[in-house]
Parts: sequence; C-alpha cells; structure tokens
Amino acid sequence: MARVAVLLTQGFADWEYGVLCGLGQGYFGLEIRYVAPEPGVVTSMGGLVARVQDGCEALASWNPEALVVIGGTIWEQPNAPELSAWLQDLHGRGTVIAGICGGTLALARAGLLNARRHTSNDPAFLGTHADSYAGAAHYVDQATGVSDGGVITAAGTAPVSFAAEIMTAVDIPLETVHQLKSMLGAEHKAGPVPVS
Repeated sequence: MARVAVLLTQGFADWEYGVLCGLGQGYFGLEIRYVAPEPGVVTSMGGLVARVQDGCEALASWNPEALVVIGGTIWEQPNAPELSAWLQDLHGRGTVIAGICGGTLALARAGLLNARRHTSNDPAFLGTHADSYAGAAHYVDQATGVSDGGVITAAGTAPVSFAAEIMTAVDIPLETVHQLKSMLGAEHKAGPVPVS
C-alpha cells in the first residue's frame, strides 16, 4: 500500500484533495496521512473544521512515497509556512512532492520548479507570490497536471488529473488510473443537458 502524506493549512481548498484522498484511500489502496505545519485544528475555505494530529516532523519516520501540498488562501500571504528546506530534504530522499493551486507556491519557494516542467494557476501566479521562483522557462500552460522529476503540479481547477499523476507516481496500475480519469470525466463528455 503506497503511503501518501497530505499537507493541510488554514484555509485549505476543499475541492483539491477529495479525489486523491477519498477515492485513493477508499478504492485504490493508498494509505493517506494528514499533516499540518503545526498540529491542531485547521479550517478549510468552505468552513470544514479538521483536527490534524501530526506535524510535518512525523513524516521522518513514516517515510511516505509522496507528499501533497494542498492549496489555499495562506500560500499567498506573508505568513505562509516556510517549508523549503523540508521539501528539498524529502525530495532528495526520493519522496514525490506534489502541489496544487496555491500549494505550487511552496514548491516554487523551495526551488523545486526552477529546472522542471510544471504548471500552476497561471504563468504570473508563481512569479508574483514566490520571490525565489526562477522556472518561468519551464512553465507549461495547460489545464491538466504536470509531472517531471518527482515533482507534480496542477492548477486548482485540475484535481482529477492531479490525483491521477500522483497515483501514477506511486505505482497504481496505469489501467486503474485511466479508469479513474474516464469515470470522473464522463460527465463532461455527455454534452449539455437540454433545458425543458
């Protein structure tokens, strides 16, 4: 069973972790563990109150295959958690590092996007909110997740392809990943529903 750590912060985005965590653990064999920069109560953008028992240091002994940084309002603020050294260390030890929406800012600040193909909410988002970002030449302007060199990124509008890239990276069979994407994309293939 692949171990995936999911980092939640104050104001985390409710829609960005559901596919990965709900379906990933419930149906596809992922072992999910939630962490926060500081253990305790975190409240989502939608008002969900969650108690996260583990801080980031808990991952040293758990040794996940992937760490997922969920987006949210805090990443654009001056008081955003500073996780650069920690993210660099985990990645250096072989952990896949993934960020979606505002979570990509944590990866940019850690220098993980400077030499890898990546995406985010839009090309200016990273440069505006991450002073140390120097990877604009590697930015891929696309609506789906991007994986390169053990780093996965996605815009906040792409939780399905983001989850699929993470599942692929932790060795969920490709046939299963394609099935997931097909199942969750089916509603968009149906076309508009006639209004009566």
